[in-house]
Amino acid sequence: MHVDIGAALGSVADPGVDEDALDALDERVAAAHETIADGRAADEFGYAALNLPDRTDPQQIRDAVEPVADAEYVVTVGIGGSALGAKTITAALAADPDRHVVLDNVDPEHVERTLADLPLEETAISVVSKSGTTAETLANFLVVRQAYEDRGVDWTERTVATTGESGPLRELADEEDLPTLPLPDGVPGRFAALSTVGLVPAAIMDLDVESLLSGAGDVADDLGPSLYDTPAYAYGAVAYALEERGASVNAVMPYAERLEYFAEWFAQLWAESLGKDGRGQTPARALGATDQHSQLQLYRAGPRDKMVTVVRPRERADVPVPDPGHESLSYLAGADLGELLDAEYDATVASLSAAGRPAVELELDRLDAATLGELLYAMEAACVLVGELADVETFTQPAVEWGKRAARGLLAGDDTEETRTVADRPSYVIE
Repeated sequence: MHVDIGAALGSVADPGVDEDALDALDERVAAAHETIADGRAADEFGYAALNLPDRTDPQQIRDAVEPVADAEYVVTVGIGGSALGAKTITAALAADPDRHVVLDNVDPEHVERTLADLPLEETAISVVSKSGTTAETLANFLVVRQAYEDRGVDWTERTVATTGESGPLRELADEEDLPTLPLPDGVPGRFAALSTVGLVPAAIMDLDVESLLSGAGDVADDLGPSLYDTPAYAYGAVAYALEERGASVNAVMPYAERLEYFAEWFAQLWAESLGKDGRGQTPARALGATDQHSQLQLYRAGPRDKMVTVVRPRERADVPVPDPGHESLSYLAGADLGELLDAEYDATVASLSAAGRPAVELELDRLDAATLGELLYAMEAACVLVGELADVETFTQPAVEWGKRAARGLLAGDDTEETRTVADRPSYVIE
């Protein structure tokens, strides 16, 4: 992976980072790297996520999914990190990513429509919940199970469960003798894409899980004490420095349709890990070149509170544009769709730079399993680095846990601090 921070330097951008400031920040990066390295060595909670390329056993996953390896479709039942990583991987690597659908919301119309469109007898179920009590996941799983029963399909022969050592989902898996996989110890869900949590659908779809982990491992091996030698740390350090200078929004804009879900995954990683103590960049999701015709106007001419992260593979498929046969379109003659998309990418970075708006470029040699592993791992390492520099608790999510307790209490009819807060929430209705 290649990181180009030229369009984020203070000489061209406002907010921007002067090279002297980067040199000073590099000393803090070295100290943060030592903390990260020590945490990895001790397999401490959170830091253990950065050991996943070595700890995840792809054969264990392939063995567990073997009973459903003939499935034409996969439905993942999970939420947040239990679903986004898996979908990011299949969306980027599968020849037909629509074969993998995700139920990560309890919108009843969406759930009904999704299940109605699936040939359940050809569809594997991957259900993921650490506690086995996550309300959204368990409710959706019960609905999925009922749909299989209603159509006369044995759901127990189609299901793989990834869960903790105890809890209702574990008990159900044991009762029904379902294939199960453990969750990695000490790894928050949003950091678990490169584990059993994220790799089950990829294994069912026979994607190159081994290369994905190998690519991530290459980045892990190259983590070092200087941002100048470590692309992942360069990205994290610049994002941190830009936030310190007023860039409170990080707009992530992949120039590859197959990376659209990557922006979704990044948004959870960045927001849930770093949004604490009154700080943290708000991740915005865009898609190049589509959003050049919508959001770019704001990024170039709106408030100076944003950095833009653009992402692209350097190699693309060749799809030539036919001769337009019209003088006004002669500039397209001999062009290729990939060349056009790259021109749009270059124009976006240049447009932002010309307006003095910071941008950081992330480039992959190509988009395959190994480079996707590099990208996912690098962003996780960058996120952990930002947490160290900002002195926040990167691996916790107290606001999320509060919401979970409130939802469970409301469903159960309990009288708790959370349910009372919900009942007393402010209201000013205009009809």
